[in-house]
Amino acid sequence: MKKVGIASFKAGLIGKGIQASLTPALHMAEGRAQGFEYFYELFDLDGVVGSEPLTNFLAEAEGRGLGGLNITHPFKQQIIEFLDTLSDEAVALGAVNTIVLRGGRRHGHNTDWWGFAESFRRGLPRADLTSVVQLGAGGAGAATAFAILRSGAAGLTIFDQDESRSLALVENMQRHFPNAFVKAGADLSGAMATASGLIHATPTGMAKYPGLPVPADLLRFSLWVAEVVYFPLSTELVIEAGRRGCRTLNGGGMAVFQAVKAFQLFTGVEPDAERMLKHFEEMTRTPGRSAVAPGDGR
Repeated sequence: MKKVGIASFKAGLIGKGIQASLTPALHMAEGRAQGFEYFYELFDLDGVVGSEPLTNFLAEAEGRGLGGLNITHPFKQQIIEFLDTLSDEAVALGAVNTIVLRGGRRHGHNTDWWGFAESFRRGLPRADLTSVVQLGAGGAGAATAFAILRSGAAGLTIFDQDESRSLALVENMQRHFPNAFVKAGADLSGAMATASGLIHATPTGMAKYPGLPVPADLLRFSLWVAEVVYFPLSTELVIEAGRRGCRTLNGGGMAVFQAVKAFQLFTGVEPDAERMLKHFEEMTRTPGRSAVAPGDGR
C-alpha cells in the first residue's frame, strides 16, 4: 500500500437532505486505499433557515479538527461571505463547493467546473465545440458553461426558464471569455438545428423529475450530448440521444471528478481517479443507493 505523509484526515459535507450522499464513501474508500484513515461526516441543515447556522457549523468543524468541507445545495453562494480566500474559479462562478481549512483560514474552491471538464475530455474526445447549446443556468449550468468555454467552445447559447438567470450567466461568461460568442437563447429549435453539441444542466431526467428536456426530434445524430444528471445514470435524454446515434456522456463523471479534485485539495495527496470511478460505478449499481454529491444542487 502506498505510503503518504499523513496518518489521518477529517472532512465533512454541509447541505440539506444529504443523508443518502455517496460522497463520504467515495472519499473514505480512497483514503483507505492511499494508506491513511479518512473520516468524513455529514452536517445536514435540512429544515434550518438563514445563514447563521453556517457560521456555527464552520466553527464546529474547525474546532473538531476537520481539514476540509464540501458544500452543496443550497449553500454554495451563502458560504462565500464566511471565507478568507477564494480561488479564481470560485470568484468567476460565484459559488464554492470545496473549502480547505488550514492554518486557521478558510480557502474556498469550486471543483464542479473541473469535474465536468475532465469528464467531458475523457468521455467525448475530439468533440466539435463550434456551437454549443446549454439548457440550464443554475448552479450546475454555471459550472458547465465555464468548463465548456475553458475547454475551447467558440459559441455557447444558454437557455433557462428564468430569462434573467440566463442573461446574468451570459454576461458573466462573456466577461471571462471575451473571445467566445455567448448569448441567451430564445429559439430552441433554431439553435439546435445548427448546434454541434448539447449540454443538459437542469433537474429534468432525475428520478423525481422524469422526462426529456428537449423534443426528441431535435436530437440529430451528428450532435454530442452531455448530461449532468447522474441519478439515474441512464436518463431519458441519454437513452434517446444514444438511440438516435448521438455521442453521449452521462453525469457520473462530473460527480466523481469534482470529488477527485476536492480530495486532492483537502489532503495534498493525488487520488486514483480510475479507482474512484470504479467505486462510484459499483455503488450506483447497488439497489436503493442515491448518488448525491457536492456537485448537486441543480
